[in-house]
Amino acid sequence: MARFERFRNVTRIGPVQVGDHRDRHGRNASVATCTAPRCGWSNDYASRSAAELAARTHTCTT
Repeated sequence: MARFERFRNVTRIGPVQVGDHRDRHGRNASVATCTAPRCGWSNDYASRSAAELAARTHTCTT
């Protein structure tokens, strides 16, 4: 069964949303997710600055 995630400090950079959450080990982590149709890109990062950099440099391939 999937775990419910609660995201904090969510911001939007272009089509990408960046938010903070706790990972499965209880540490703070950041996630960047593209909200464009048919893109499906997302990734977890250890720091907020890394997630924001990925959001700024992301280009959708579809």
